Amino acid sequence: MSMAGQNLKYLRKLRGWTQEEFAAKLKIKRSLLGAYEEERAEPRIEVLEIAGDIFKLSLDELLLKELAETKGNYLARRRAQKMAAGSAEIQMVPVKAAAGYLAGYADPDFLDELNTFTLPMLAPGNYRAFEIVGDSMLPTPSGSVIVGEKLDDLEEVRSNQTYIVVSRSEGIVYKRVLKNNKLKNKLTLISDNTVYQPYHVNAEDVIELWKAQFVISKANTQHRWDVNQLASLVSNLQDQVSVLKKKMN
Repeated sequence: MSMAGQNLKYLRKLRGWTQEEFAAKLKIKRSLLGAYEEERAEPRIEVLEIAGDIFKLSLDELLLKELAETKGNYLARRRAQKMAAGSAEIQMVPVKAAAGYLAGYADPDFLDELNTFTLPMLAPGNYRAFEIVGDSMLPTPSGSVIVGEKLDDLEEVRSNQTYIVVSRSEGIVYKRVLKNNKLKNKLTLISDNTVYQPYHVNAEDVIELWKAQFVISKANTQHRWDVNQLASLVSNLQDQVSVLKKKMN
């Protein structure tokens, strides 16, 4: 038999996908993928072609090479492919990868398997994109992608600007950040949607901070505010700022 079944299993685990998720991408049933991975059946060519498109591999590589044994070569080639365009590649962290990101944010192998894209208007820097869900940052709609630039030090945080905050306690969130002069070991995270109350995170729990540079969202999904909503928003923001000032003083 070929190496295809073993390679499909290796590639699936490299991306952190369940059999159900990978089977859906391959347009087959989970049970059939299980048969391939357990080498009870030989993958069909059309299935391998889809896998080849996903992982940028040829049929010969999927059929004849043991990718688990040539992991370094495979990942090195993926890095080279990503850099070929000459533009800085932005790694995309979708919602499904958020849990894995907390464990793999510093793992080059994990990061190399994230999908990437480029934005020509970005200045040189270290960027990453995160998909957000929920209504806490309206009018930025759920499903938007936030492109952030990496901050190396909490001292670089500028109050009331928006950041992707990656922390052990809260996971990945998109919020406005306030620094507390009296509580230097804490950051205050504020939602643009005033239904949500501000809260604190310990600075020592923060793994990464990415300063928001661009928001990418689908056309015609931007939340529209009427005059009364805007007036209520401003009033609530003023109340929250007053409360925070009292706490800080």
